[in-house]
Amino acid sequence: MTDPARALVHPLWLRLTHWLNALAVVILVMSGWRIYNASPLFDFRFANDITLGGWLGGAIQWHFAAMWLLAANGLIYLGLNVVSGRLWRRFLPVSPRAFLADIKAALRGRLSHADPHRYNAVQRAAYLFVMLDSLLLVLSGLVIWKSVQFPLLRELLGGYDTARYIHFFAMTGLVGFVVVHLAMVALVPRTLLTMIRGR
Repeated sequence: MTDPARALVHPLWLRLTHWLNALAVVILVMSGWRIYNASPLFDFRFANDITLGGWLGGAIQWHFAAMWLLAANGLIYLGLNVVSGRLWRRFLPVSPRAFLADIKAALRGRLSHADPHRYNAVQRAAYLFVMLDSLLLVLSGLVIWKSVQFPLLRELLGGYDTARYIHFFAMTGLVGFVVVHLAMVALVPRTLLTMIRGR
């Protein structure tokens, strides 16, 4: 009989794509902040110490390199989740009732993390959000990068200027997810070990 504590929670492909996505997101956000500083949308700038690239050209090079990593790795992650059936087993369904119940339990400190093989409704919603948010980042990024080559996409997103705002707010949503994700890992540190070892 298999010891539940030793059972595989995250296969190797999942752990590799997770860590590559994490690397890509860090590079994209830090280089994106440097790009933002060159032409800010709002009345603030990001401190240069938390940006990447040194100057606009360098930041764009970092951003494009990480963009291809995120896009390729994200497609592999999504494809393997679909082919393996993990997407439906782990992330669906998400009902509003279960989501609200789990939010209430989390706010009272009573949300169970006993079974690492099962995501609660809040986790499911958060992971589905980050998948959709990443898609929105890629699409809006394409409009910003190649606006003339993607006229239909540009119009669907409300034009070039609107795409910049969409990209900024989608980035903000991704950073918010990362902050909450890291806070949850700090509260339940064995989840980090599971994402490293798989068990």
